[in-house]
Amino acid sequence: MTTALRRRRAALGRRVGALCARAGGLSRGLSLRVKIAVLLAAGCALVAVTIGLLIHQSRAAQIASNARESATSQLIRVRQLYELTGQVDHDGTEAALDHPALPEPLRKSAKDGRRSTYLDLSGPDPAVWAARPVGDRVLSVRRPLNTAVDQLHELDGHLVVWGAVVVGLAALGGAGIASRLSRQLRTAAATARRISLGDLDARIGRTPAGRQDEVAELACAVDTMAASLQSRLEAEQRFTADVAHELRTPLTGLHTAAELLPPSRPTELVRDRVAALRTLTEDLLEVARLDANAEEPHLEVLPLDRTVEKILQHCGVAVELDRCEASRGPDPDGTSGTDRTDGTDRTHGSHETYGTEALVRTDVRRLERIVANLIANARRHGAEPVEVTVDGTSVRVRDHGPGFPERLLEDGPRRFVTGAKERGQGTGLGLTIALGQAQVVGARVTLSNAEGGGALAVVSLPGA
Repeated sequence: MTTALRRRRAALGRRVGALCARAGGLSRGLSLRVKIAVLLAAGCALVAVTIGLLIHQSRAAQIASNARESATSQLIRVRQLYELTGQVDHDGTEAALDHPALPEPLRKSAKDGRRSTYLDLSGPDPAVWAARPVGDRVLSVRRPLNTAVDQLHELDGHLVVWGAVVVGLAALGGAGIASRLSRQLRTAAATARRISLGDLDARIGRTPAGRQDEVAELACAVDTMAASLQSRLEAEQRFTADVAHELRTPLTGLHTAAELLPPSRPTELVRDRVAALRTLTEDLLEVARLDANAEEPHLEVLPLDRTVEKILQHCGVAVELDRCEASRGPDPDGTSGTDRTDGTDRTHGSHETYGTEALVRTDVRRLERIVANLIANARRHGAEPVEVTVDGTSVRVRDHGPGFPERLLEDGPRRFVTGAKERGQGTGLGLTIALGQAQVVGARVTLSNAEGGGALAVVSLPGA
């Protein structure tokens, strides 16, 4: 193999390696389907290039061997004729004595008394030389190889074209297989997300009979996990509901008996504990209904400002109610909300309004439950003053205590856990009920810590 062929093969190998490395780098940010297609195409391209190089090398070696044998045979014939006639036969050959273009390595070998050949495929006129010493002179023949080199180039072109076709077909086939695999994995991921959102009936479905690949095992494992999780959660919900329901009857009797006790300090303590136990029982029943998705909201369009004001009056607690300045604006008669003769505040915004108050679509009883629980949580675990602010279609409840613990903000509220010792004691059901009732009416409760300290809960309601 000549130096030119080695350089060409090395350059082609480096180019293929660079393309494979580039494909591997690009595949890191692509989807699984594209990654499989790209890697399969890159693998087929590497195989195609390897086979192409082997075929090219074999054909080039065959051409070189045939050319050397032909040049050697021609040199023998020319030498025999020269010894008989003393003349060099130029018929159809480039035979000559001391040819001026004879390659120097070949001339040196002939001077040393050896017969040898020299293959030159690097120049514009590829040829094969053969030379041997004749007395003190060098007899040589030259055979052009333009036709053979052209055939080799044509073979290389066919190899490139068919290699590209094979790589393209491999990429299409890989994309088809990867699409099916990706679709099945996406179905499994979507089912897992549905289960995490509370749809315990979600299943991937049965796989075809006899199929035992990894994706089928994954689907079976996810469905089995979902079924086990559903049975355990339903058992827990039934247990909670049954316990709370069974506690109602003895608690009712206990409450009646406590009311019959004569007035005294021990009687007040008993009544207080009975009331707390009844509240806990009702909370447990409410949580059980929320878990079972048994709550049906009665939605109606209400002015949020007035509704929150009535809710605070029903709660019977001293809470500061504020209307956000950003939601105030002039009434149709040109007066601002605080300058009206009736002394009422009006809120407005980009939402549909009643007068200048934002309208929301909600269940007033459940909204009262949400706001009351957030206020009770702020009073129990935070510090005064507790502020309630109406801002457009949102209600914000803020205290000035230590704020929500980071674990609660990251993982969300957990039942029977108050989050931190500095936030006081309690059952930890208030935030759970508030978030559950908000989900029933289509609202969203966001928990955070306010700037300057204190816990902040924002209830975002759907506009009318």
